[in-house]
Amino acid sequence: MRSETARKIAADMLKVGTSRVWIDTNSTEDILESATRADIRALIRRNVIQAKPAKGNSGARFRQRIKQKSKERRRGPGSVKGTKYARFPRKSRWVKTIRSLRDELLKLKQSGQIDRKLYRKYYRFIKGGTIQSRAQLVTHVKAGSSGEIK
Repeated sequence: MRSETARKIAADMLKVGTSRVWIDTNSTEDILESATRADIRALIRRNVIQAKPAKGNSGARFRQRIKQKSKERRRGPGSVKGTKYARFPRKSRWVKTIRSLRDELLKLKQSGQIDRKLYRKYYRFIKGGTIQSRAQLVTHVKAGSSGEIK
């Protein structure tokens, strides 16, 4: 049997690819004399034909890259994929802002700095985008009626 055919049969038996089949070069006559799958099985038992160990990918480069990214490296313009709003969508930004503003407003209401009526008023201002930050909200509340939003 040709060595290519023996390699294919052995690969099938060992459940590996043909590239992982190792054939002892000193026993080429045994392979040429083999005619059946049983002969190939016997050669496998005698370790004339063996399966090479599977190659793995080293994780070292990956770990190094993750380590660098944790230090805010590898984030230059050449590494940027996607537009500004694909990387940080407008909706995500809005949700993040609105939640923090509403949280701050609720704290102000619970601490008694504003009453229910003012709470509703500022809630609407926040929803409408009139107030954009926590600092702006606190400033408006402290200013009271003199710093009225129109």
